[in-house]
Amino acid sequence: MGNHAILLMYCQDKSGIVAAVSDFISVNNGNIIDLDQHVDHEEKIFFMRVKFSLEGFNIPQEKIKDYFKTLIAEKWEMKWRIYFSDYVPKIALFVSKMSHCLLDILSRWQSGEWKVEIPLIISNHENLRFLAEKFDIPYHCFPITKENKAAQEAKEIALLQEHGIDCIILARYMQVVTADFISHYPNKIINIHHSSLPAFPGAKPYHSAYGRGVKIIGATSHYVTQDLDAGPIIHQDIVKITHRDSVKDLIRKGRDLEKLVLSSAIFHHLERKVLAYNNKTIVFN
Repeated sequence: MGNHAILLMYCQDKSGIVAAVSDFISVNNGNIIDLDQHVDHEEKIFFMRVKFSLEGFNIPQEKIKDYFKTLIAEKWEMKWRIYFSDYVPKIALFVSKMSHCLLDILSRWQSGEWKVEIPLIISNHENLRFLAEKFDIPYHCFPITKENKAAQEAKEIALLQEHGIDCIILARYMQVVTADFISHYPNKIINIHHSSLPAFPGAKPYHSAYGRGVKIIGATSHYVTQDLDAGPIIHQDIVKITHRDSVKDLIRKGRDLEKLVLSSAIFHHLERKVLAYNNKTIVFN
């Protein structure tokens, strides 16, 4: 496809927005590769994602932001971001003791399915260090207690900033991150959890679900906010359960679903297909 840019934006819905953005691209010798849009008719907000080629584009890449801001974004009072395909995002993986999500992510990275760098893995336990070593990724352990949580998170933030991390993946990281931590990475921390809350809370949700004879189990991946497990949802899915399934079956199916839902959410984020607005997301095709 060659070097290209992806523009994500939203603003008050008005006539002429698509034409203005398209004209900005076309008069500068750009070619639109993909365009997707949505209007929230209740909020009267217009959302759009545009991918366009930079081959032969008249404006130097380092100047596109300034030109677009001055000529288009300020006029239409847009909230917007632009990304360039020649930039490789850096993601950090946070884990605890369970390896299923971590292994799935690492295999997609190693195979080249995702164009990302993984400079480090952070954990509150030593259990998964052997996996990091197998993939030759630095592993940093920060044991967390109630007394040292703030100090340990400060060390983690410093490490993330040192490595220029763009996105954090909580790959079954069994710690609640604080509001201060989240404030450094708004809509850039992605979490995964089972969807049995609030009906089946606690350490053994699949056991509780089995006891109630549930017919579906699910998983949810979302951006992390100060409201625990209540941030903007990126992706969800379910799997059917029957009376023949044991507790072990529920756990196996649940973990399979968790890693697939998390990886799908990460993929959408990396492809710049997600726009967070209020506490919801627009996930473009």
